[in-house]
Amino acid sequence: MQTILITGCSSGYGLETARHFLAGGWNVIATMRAPRQDILPPSERLRILPLDVTSEDSIAATIKAAGPIDALVNNAGIGVVGAFEATPIAHIRKVFETNTLGVMAMTQAVIPQMRERRAGVIVNVTSSATLAAMPLAAAYTASKQAIEGFTGSLAHELGYFNVRAKLVEPGYAPTTRFAHNTSVKVEDLIPQAYADFAAPIFASFARPAMTTRESDVAEAVWAAVHDTDCRLRFPAGADAVALANAG
Repeated sequence: MQTILITGCSSGYGLETARHFLAGGWNVIATMRAPRQDILPPSERLRILPLDVTSEDSIAATIKAAGPIDALVNNAGIGVVGAFEATPIAHIRKVFETNTLGVMAMTQAVIPQMRERRAGVIVNVTSSATLAAMPLAAAYTASKQAIEGFTGSLAHELGYFNVRAKLVEPGYAPTTRFAHNTSVKVEDLIPQAYADFAAPIFASFARPAMTTRESDVAEAVWAAVHDTDCRLRFPAGADAVALANAG
């Protein structure tokens, strides 16, 4: 029976992906900053471990406790929406620490065991913001776009050892906690000078033509983990698929 480790499982995509793989018969290691035992169905195939992807010590402890891992899903992330001019550099650094460097650190931690076994898959969850330029998302897009390039390059070098690297690109999911998963309020990142520009954008967020469900992402992760071809990108959700096809 194969084992998958998923980061950021306290809510949203990570939580649904953990449920999906449990239902699919996998051993699941669900990680989160503050572990909760009540959000996933009890199972002998489930372990819930603490993990802070911005801490080298936390990563090392989790990887040691996890044991052999067949699949890693780097899902943990921080959202940020607002005018770039008004976004504190300190917060941008925090976003990159989690969305970019955290992904890289987790990936680096599991590569040795996968390389030695000559088997395994790493799935990095990015965003449809990497598929088309979107306003009020410059810092967030940059943090995710870096992982797009990182994963594409990584797929080549790990492919030599029969280890796969994949991307899952979710669209806009209003039912997740994306807008709340940040220490900076959106309203604080929209100066008065940007108010007229931002108003119709936020209005469109309230009435999206197409959206992404958590289950769309879980299914895309499942497809990516099981894909043995050279496919790199897996858009998730109707809006993300439409953007990918338009490109």
